Amino acid sequence: MLKDSFGRVVNNLRISVTDRCNFRCKYCMPARGMVWLEKDKILSFEEIARLAKIFSGLGVSKIRLTGGEPLMRKELDVLVGMLAGIENIRDISITTNGYFLEEQVEMLSDSGLNRINVSLDSLRSDSFAEITRRSYYEKVLRGIAEAARTGLNPIKINVVLIRGFNDGEILDFAQLARKSNFIIRFIEYMPIGSGEDWNIEQVVTEDEIIRTIEHGLGMRLVPRNLRESQPADSYLFEDGAGEIGFISSVSSPFCEHCNRVRITSDGKLRTCLFSLNETDLRKMLREGSSDSEISDVIIGAVLRKERGHLINKPGFIKPSRTMSQIGG
Repeated sequence: MLKDSFGRVVNNLRISVTDRCNFRCKYCMPARGMVWLEKDKILSFEEIARLAKIFSGLGVSKIRLTGGEPLMRKELDVLVGMLAGIENIRDISITTNGYFLEEQVEMLSDSGLNRINVSLDSLRSDSFAEITRRSYYEKVLRGIAEAARTGLNPIKINVVLIRGFNDGEILDFAQLARKSNFIIRFIEYMPIGSGEDWNIEQVVTEDEIIRTIEHGLGMRLVPRNLRESQPADSYLFEDGAGEIGFISSVSSPFCEHCNRVRITSDGKLRTCLFSLNETDLRKMLREGSSDSEISDVIIGAVLRKERGHLINKPGFIKPSRTMSQIGG
């Protein structure tokens, strides 16, 4: 069992498989000038699977593959199959921008993928192009439709709300949740991108979104699951048609119940998204360390897991790496 000094049990591992992305979302990375890691700096599938097996022996049962854009990693379905074969790994999911889903989702599902989250910050093609700096809206929609046809349900749609940009679409997303099998998850805008323009006034809080939905649709949202070890508060419409989730990392962080750690695409273990420290597991893998030695280092790093982040508090220091470099 992986347990930190505050008694939190870690059973959820996020693994970034690449730092590369074909989008340039404004809250994540600059329009140009990104420098990608060289191929030999990225963990191989075999290295990822070995680490996953070590983590599974320590009690980890859930793995989420992230990036960058994880589906840019060639033959990702092969890695999914390798992970699905590890004892005790019961849930494998992916967070994606959806661009490559149309071509890859069936192979991923056949290889053992259980769940999928798609980042979609606007239901309007012009706003989508503005935030992503790419005109891929229709292709993403086709990918989501193909994922639903394949049976990876329910699909979660992640929406980063930014006041003054897409907060006018709250009701549109709520209606999508009601008429589809998608779970809409509103995510608070966090200071983890490439720019310095984040401020607290741009954050649209959970309470504000709930008020907007209930007033606009004339229907109450009823709590389904509130926090626990998951980052999202989950609500159902009172008539049962549609689910809405909230990841309120700024206004109401879930740090007290956090059960996850991350491995970056270059093999660094991070115990918090906003951590200023990393543990180099790639070096241990490539210098011949045994599984037992790596396990001991992981246990020690998790024991030192931070109590929580300090967003919008005195002492907050923004990580030197962007979300795409850490793993979303």
